[in-house]
Amino acid sequence: MIDIQNLHFSYNKKKPLFNGLNLQLEHGKIYGLLGRNGAGKTTLLRLINGLIFPQVGEINVLDMDATHRFPQMLSEIVFIQEEPLIPNMTILSYLYTYAPFYGRFDYDKFLSLVTELGLQGTQRMDKLSFGQKKKVMLAFAIASQAKILILDEPTNGLDIPSKSQFRKLITEAMLDDRIVIISTHQVRDMVNLIDPILMLEDGKIIFNYSLEDISKALRFEIHYSMTPPTDVLYSERISGGYMSISENTNDADSEIDIEVLFNAVLNNKQQILSILEKNKILNY
Repeated sequence: MIDIQNLHFSYNKKKPLFNGLNLQLEHGKIYGLLGRNGAGKTTLLRLINGLIFPQVGEINVLDMDATHRFPQMLSEIVFIQEEPLIPNMTILSYLYTYAPFYGRFDYDKFLSLVTELGLQGTQRMDKLSFGQKKKVMLAFAIASQAKILILDEPTNGLDIPSKSQFRKLITEAMLDDRIVIISTHQVRDMVNLIDPILMLEDGKIIFNYSLEDISKALRFEIHYSMTPPTDVLYSERISGGYMSISENTNDADSEIDIEVLFNAVLNNKQQILSILEKNKILNY
């Protein structure tokens, strides 16, 4: 588990980026971390890794203080940054240099994934395209057998077939004892993958709900009309009409649009969260 309590953090005594943030992340889930530019998503991921330290509060990762960066903790975390630093070596050299830091690393799995992703072990890492580098790092993360995978904008630089491969690999790699955190703006790449959904705003987690909770509480509907619908919580112009979100009063099933949901929460937070909380209480 990752347990964050009363987290306060700021850069150079500027306005606090986090001011009393609390968050608990459980094993067996793929968390989608959403937020505006500058909301602090990458900073939060770096704090969890112990790369930077909070001014106030505690971050416990697998029952260890993240600020101490114990080897036992670091051997259970793989953090793929949006623009990872790539060493000047071959894929195989990278494997044999860094894999020993992970006690359960599956070498055969890594080599199999590299081949599946269209790469060869003799290729130089620094000569790969941005998307190819991301593929190598993803293969390494999955083969590490680490309990925590943290991915910052993992689909940036990937073409359409590679994004499909990414979703497949993450789904197959998900184990009951693993926590996966995916921070992204490319929410349409994450359909049917991330669950629960977290939203970061004003230094706090303002939204933390499962897809089941969302589906029971809210109805997503397309209106093929040139005028916006009325009596809805939120509507947004799409090709051919409008997408709306309203309260789900009759247990109707609808397909969740995560991007529209994110915009709706930012524009009508109080009412949407009130409905979600009401339905969550009723279903417990």
